[in-house]
Amino acid sequence: MITTADFKPGLTIEFEGAVYVILRADHIKPGRGAAVVKVRMRNIVTGSNTEHTFRAGEKVERAMIQHRNALYLYTDGTDYHFQDEENFDEVALSQEQLGELAQWLKEGETVMLSLHEGSLVGIEIPQTVVRLVIQTDPGVKGDTASGGTKPATIEGGIIVAVPFFINEGDLIKVDTRSNEYSERVS
Repeated sequence: MITTADFKPGLTIEFEGAVYVILRADHIKPGRGAAVVKVRMRNIVTGSNTEHTFRAGEKVERAMIQHRNALYLYTDGTDYHFQDEENFDEVALSQEQLGELAQWLKEGETVMLSLHEGSLVGIEIPQTVVRLVIQTDPGVKGDTASGGTKPATIEGGIIVAVPFFINEGDLIKVDTRSNEYSERVS
């Protein structure tokens, strides 16, 4: 059992019969009354986000999630297939289970499988990935590296704000948590 004082992003808990990962935990002490912890969390199985307010000091059960490396193989249109690197078993997750994480998947890359009590409940992707810029407006002479940003479409169809000096065909590093450009890769 853990208390609300232990809540932080990335922590997994069992709440109302489901397993959740905490996305944000705000500890609030109002002028009057007891302190509360406002939590934004995602259901690991369904991928749906929810908010809940816990009383300060309230106890919840910590969910033990096991992680294993897996190779993303392919999608057949409805399911995404992965190969466990430990025992070479092929497992599949549906689009509903992956949610927005599916846009970051690239064939041949390694992800982390998340297992709860032996059953697959989701995946974790790396915090940063390298992707090819598929489409962006060309840079204009006089644009500077610190002079602003422009939209660029990268592999997976994600639109990222990049500096003016980034062109189509460039490889860039992107933060998967915030969809933000990090750096150009040589």
